[in-house]
Amino acid sequence: MVEKKFPLTKEQLKEIVKKYPTPFNIYDERGIRQAARRMLKAFSILPQFKEFYAVKALPNPYILEILKEEGLGTDCSSYPELLLSKAVGITGEDVMFSSNETPDNEFLAAAKLGAVINFDDITHVDIAANVLGGKLPELISFRYNPGPLKKGNVIIGKPEEAKYGLTREQIFEGYKKASALGAKRFGLHTMVASNELDSSYFVETAKILFELVLEVYQKTGIRIEMVNIGGGMGIPYKPEETPVDFDFVARGVKELYDQIIEKNNLGPVKICSECGRIITGPYGYLVSTAIREKHTYRDYIGLDSSMADFMRPGVYGSWQYMSVVGKEGKSPDMVYDVVGSLCENCDKFAVQRQLPKIDMGDFVVLHDTGAHGRAMGFNYNGKLRSGELLLKADGSIVEIRRKETVSDYFSTLDY
Repeated sequence: MVEKKFPLTKEQLKEIVKKYPTPFNIYDERGIRQAARRMLKAFSILPQFKEFYAVKALPNPYILEILKEEGLGTDCSSYPELLLSKAVGITGEDVMFSSNETPDNEFLAAAKLGAVINFDDITHVDIAANVLGGKLPELISFRYNPGPLKKGNVIIGKPEEAKYGLTREQIFEGYKKASALGAKRFGLHTMVASNELDSSYFVETAKILFELVLEVYQKTGIRIEMVNIGGGMGIPYKPEETPVDFDFVARGVKELYDQIIEKNNLGPVKICSECGRIITGPYGYLVSTAIREKHTYRDYIGLDSSMADFMRPGVYGSWQYMSVVGKEGKSPDMVYDVVGSLCENCDKFAVQRQLPKIDMGDFVVLHDTGAHGRAMGFNYNGKLRSGELLLKADGSIVEIRRKETVSDYFSTLDY
């Protein structure tokens, strides 16, 4: 059973909201650092292990700076994400640029930053070379789509139906083409699942990649020096779920590395991952205030936040743990739909959820919002996205992104 505990008391929250009214996202620096350290310690048994934090999960430079201090790089998928990495001093081969349908200017920006460009399609090789003056960077990578060889999961779907990556035959052609265009060092990557809790899934992924490393060498003579097993490690949103076991994954990957890479004298190969959710997800919280109640065919509690602040329950039907601050020990003897004010019936954070009685003015906290939360916010209905706070390791509170204002909303209009 995973304990879900909000790191602040009701009295502390009351003081915080005097300066920073709800709704807001707050992130626990201590928890984020500890998660990064646990991962790096477990995976330290792998050659030159590197974790490229998925910037899309929580694109805030204050968070990236913390992760840089812990030794993480970044996985970027757009020009603004590259700029965020550069802003905190994460550059060169500490950045992996994995995008799809990539615009020309983003290939150029990635190359200027010295990032590892991870090609999503074989046609991108010629396109990038043309953009970069006829020659590829020294180190490039390819994203492999294993198709029916690997089962996907509900979020990404079947690999053969996904828009990402090269087929097996395209991989061999891609390395030859890249080599002819000046690339001298090579990586291999795949990403076929999201929010996956089965620890063995990631070991199986490593096996597929290591076997392909061997096959690439046998068919092309090209030695691959970097293998990125992707991200997708999930977190236990429900207390009864079992977390991914870092040690199990690391040991399994190391065993396969020895059996396939070392046995065939293809080492050293740098092993990488690009997780986001598992590093910051459990250490983020959307804090809202109960402002309305409604009693019709169901009992509803209306919050001052909405799906525009956190879209996962409304879009994916995800289940998020919810607590009422100061009432954690009280009996959950009420059943509520907890909702926002968006003009969409899917704007619900919880449906028929057993909770303690909620009074107007209570602080209602949605847990595990430190990844794909504020990052996926939007402005439908003219909603203004909430700000972000950081609970520092010393207990102090810092605003790391202010709330949006009406002026922000209208700033792109010329009227």
